[in-house]
Amino acid sequence: MPRKNLEPVQTEPTSATVRDTAKQNLKFQNLSDNLRRGILAGTWAVGTKLPTEQQLSLETGLSLTTVRRAFEDLVDKGLVVRRQGAGSFVATPQRSQKRSRYVIGVLLPDTQLYYPQVLQGIEEHLSGRGASLQLSTYHYDFTRENAGIDFLLDAGVDGLILVPTLTGLDNPQQRVAELMALPVPVVLLERSLDDLGPGDRTEHVCSDHQGGAYDAVMHLHRLGHRRIGLLTRANEAARSSNPTQAAVIAGYAAAVEALGLDPDGHHDMAFSATKPEWEADQAEHMFHLLAGSGATAALIFGDREAALLEGAATRRGMGVPEDLALVSYDDEMADLAQIPLTAVSPAKHRLGVMAADVLLRRLTEGDACPLHQIRLRPRIVVRDSCGAKLVGPI
Repeated sequence: MPRKNLEPVQTEPTSATVRDTAKQNLKFQNLSDNLRRGILAGTWAVGTKLPTEQQLSLETGLSLTTVRRAFEDLVDKGLVVRRQGAGSFVATPQRSQKRSRYVIGVLLPDTQLYYPQVLQGIEEHLSGRGASLQLSTYHYDFTRENAGIDFLLDAGVDGLILVPTLTGLDNPQQRVAELMALPVPVVLLERSLDDLGPGDRTEHVCSDHQGGAYDAVMHLHRLGHRRIGLLTRANEAARSSNPTQAAVIAGYAAAVEALGLDPDGHHDMAFSATKPEWEADQAEHMFHLLAGSGATAALIFGDREAALLEGAATRRGMGVPEDLALVSYDDEMADLAQIPLTAVSPAKHRLGVMAADVLLRRLTEGDACPLHQIRLRPRIVVRDSCGAKLVGPI
């Protein structure tokens, strides 16, 4: 006898199953709500990495599945972004109405000392042209630098102003090529591939630190000094130099050569120490090195070190500028020294303005825009420490 077609049996979920499902849904929703409140309250700032699913599972006693659903809910709401292999991060708040034509991402090593004026210049120029800024810092940590760039790209920026790490890399040219290949236009700030000469195709806005150091030596020479020393601050890691220090050394050497101050090649009057070494004995050691070289004047990188050296000189009974003329490099706090310091002063605010302007031009004009490679030569602000009669910038 033929077999009858069997219809699938429909079963109603039991009340226990419904309760379990509702309970599970409530758990993930509660966790999602708690995380959302923490994000909105600022417990985790924009760009901050959230705890891993495993960490939250251990801390809350919830299953990985429940924690994962909570994260997925936050991603769907635009509060969290996931990065493959990196984790989950607090997303940039989504704009219901775009207030500006362009959003510009800015990556800085930090927001201390050198960069506040630069950042102010960027912000003012963008604001004046209806654009807005998204900032990320990496605190000189290369891993965080890459994460910061990813964060800015995830935030949907239209272009990037970057101050990347180029020193200490095996292949800085390759690193720059990677940055230039990013999906949005890039302008480098205070970074370029100097060794490539005309082979450098980056768009950049930089201070001419070599020119600034060169002018400082020339200034001291015009005041009658023939034995001019150089004192610098090296990075603590392997006593390496940063880009500014390397340029200052090169500018100093070029001036010494141009002035014929070292006809026999024995003008050994350049000394360097790390920041802790400078501070350990209040620059006493560096003063002894400089005094032992017979120098009557010195260029010092940067302001804090110049003030320390000034103190060491006065403690040893040397008059500044009568016995030792000083010029500091940077001009962040040079005017606050006991004897106000003459200083090489990079145009930091103007650097920010021009970097923002170059990027906006690139975004507006596209390939029709010429490649901008800009160098701004610092000025010298004359104060009491060098002995010049003129007071003011030169």
